Amino acid sequence: MIYRSFPKEDGFYMPAEFDKHEASIMIFPERPGSWPYEAKAAQRVFSKVIAHISDSEKIYVIVSDRTEEAARKMLLEEPSPEIASIENKKNIYLLPIETDDAWARDTAPSFVRDSKGTVRGINWRFNAWGGEFDGLYASWDKDDALAGIFCDKAGYDYYDEHDFVLEGGSIHSDGAGTILVTESCLLSKGRNPGMSKTEIEERLKNCLGAKRVIWLPRGIYNDETNEHVDNVCAFVGKDEVVLAWTDDKNDPQYEMSESCLRVLEENGIKVHKLPIPDHPVCVGKEDLEGYVFEEGEDVREAGERLAASYVNFYFTNKAVLIPQFGGENEESDRRALEIMSNICKDRTVIPIPARDIILGGGNIHCITQQIPAGERAK
Repeated sequence: MIYRSFPKEDGFYMPAEFDKHEASIMIFPERPGSWPYEAKAAQRVFSKVIAHISDSEKIYVIVSDRTEEAARKMLLEEPSPEIASIENKKNIYLLPIETDDAWARDTAPSFVRDSKGTVRGINWRFNAWGGEFDGLYASWDKDDALAGIFCDKAGYDYYDEHDFVLEGGSIHSDGAGTILVTESCLLSKGRNPGMSKTEIEERLKNCLGAKRVIWLPRGIYNDETNEHVDNVCAFVGKDEVVLAWTDDKNDPQYEMSESCLRVLEENGIKVHKLPIPDHPVCVGKEDLEGYVFEEGEDVREAGERLAASYVNFYFTNKAVLIPQFGGENEESDRRALEIMSNICKDRTVIPIPARDIILGGGNIHCITQQIPAGERAK
């Protein structure tokens, strides 16, 4: 069933990501302009993430006609020893749906729940992070259609919010009435230019069952999504966050993170600083040779600094999956693991070698979407 009312009117709200999940959603990667060398390395890392998620919850893996065979082989029939060590097969469901790319956080539905435990989806409008103004590829019809198709196939009722452009990576909820967003993203000219900041805030409250929206000024430097909040700041508890940070005043991230810190402290939020990699993660010449860009698609350059952040982690029911960038960032990788292990004492913090994900532009949180525990449509 499709609902035309606002979720808040029906008593629905967006739970926190660290709340219990019914399942997660991912999309098996293939787009040659995002994933170099036929996405082979990306598919291996995605498979590791899928395996770890499936260790404690169901996971829907969206596949196309071109990726279904590879996904079935890598996940179910001939998994690598590392993946096979996790009892994953019983929780993995391959779901054939055509998509434009693999960013499930932004194209799959967001989910809300009421006090009775009923879960419904939300179908936002997706326009490739900016549409004709500054979108990242020229055609996004398949990605825009994904949320509604998924809900229909998986059996979830959903709210039609398709007149409002929003991506899941641009919002974070603590499940207790507070939503985090960035001004740089939600007020960008390619999203909802006909709406004021006040109107956008009211829409978020109505759709997500929120009491307040905290507007952070900026996100991560060079984040091509107009600086999604999920790359710079994430809830780890009620009114408690981790914030991407650097002490290097010469790094452009310094002023961006400092401006966010001021807003968070003014709003009474407890902040844990989670330093960004010590050294920029950049596109190499060899990486660049593996991409195949379509006409109208945003292209990469050798030496381009990618929006690498340890904040782009993902909660599963048992673990925290955190990016690791390797190479000269081994020390900052270890530091991020230690910080998150001290914060998330009730979960195992699992390192994921994520350079092959960040080459696509996002990271672990960007390729995952949680479905909160609860009952779907009868």
